[in-house]
Amino acid sequence: MSMTSMNISLPEELKAYVEAQTQTGYSTPSEYVRELIREDQRRRAKERLDALLLEGLSSGHPMPANAKFWTGLKRDAMARLKARKKSAK
Repeated sequence: MSMTSMNISLPEELKAYVEAQTQTGYSTPSEYVRELIREDQRRRAKERLDALLLEGLSSGHPMPANAKFWTGLKRDAMARLKARKKSAK
């Protein structure tokens, strides 16, 4: 993965806090900030998934999620993936 630089401005108190994190588990301030960003990405993805699941639960009539359902869903997903790969060539 290629890296690029980004300069940020922090109040002295936050700068000291970030630097303290390099003494307790992170080797550099950059590593600490990258981990915070990754955690935020995971949190937002989970929030989006939760919202989609709630939307699904609230929409229409329920349908059985039995083995036949999952087999058909997988077959449809694989067909879509194959079609997408063909169109990307």
